[in-house]
This record gives sequence, C-alpha cells and structure tokens, in this order.
Amino acid sequence: MKRRWHVLREGDGVTLYRQSPPRFDFVVQTQLPSGDALRLANQIRQDVWRALQTVRGFSPVIRLRRVEDGWAVEAGGRAAGSVPNTVIARVDAVLNDPSNRARWMRIAGGAR
Repeated sequence: MKRRWHVLREGDGVTLYRQSPPRFDFVVQTQLPSGDALRLANQIRQDVWRALQTVRGFSPVIRLRRVEDGWAVEAGGRAAGSVPNTVIARVDAVLNDPSNRARWMRIAGGAR
C-alpha cells in the first residue's frame, strides 16, 4: 500500500500533510521567492523529514501562503508529546540553509 500525501489548496496557497486534519504542534516560519507552491512544499517536506525522522510521532505539515514577494512558509507538524527547542532549531536550520533554499528555488522554477 502506497502512502499518499494530502494537498489542501487554499486560494493560491497550499498545505501538504500526511495525517488529517493538518495540525501544527510546532511551527517555524520563513519567506521564499515565487515558484511552484507544490514543488516547494514537497522539497521542504523532504528536508524537514530528513532532519526530524527520529522524533517520535513526527508527521510534517508544510503550508505556503502567497505574499507580495513570494511565499510565506510555515513548516512543522505533529509530534507525540512535547517538542524540545532543539527540534524547532533543526527546522529553522533547514529553512534558512542557503544551499537548501537555492535547490528548492531551482526545482520550483522560481526566482533566486
């Protein structure tokens, strides 16, 4: 059985999640230039998952909302139990890593 990701489209924005309904037990925010929202969400999800796959009960949720200069990104998700600050710091590091951001924009076909 292949697991599927849910995609919730809200206007120009998109939310990508595994468990319904999407829930943010913790969230980290950033902004990215314009590009394909679903491609961006998938790339961010993959990198956040790689960083947090050892966190018990973690299930990623990625939300992109259109803003004037591109996308407002919320990355985080569900977790079993409390979420230590180190987990939030890891997501922040993923979102703000220049090489990640450049790769995401290359794949999403957006501005650098």
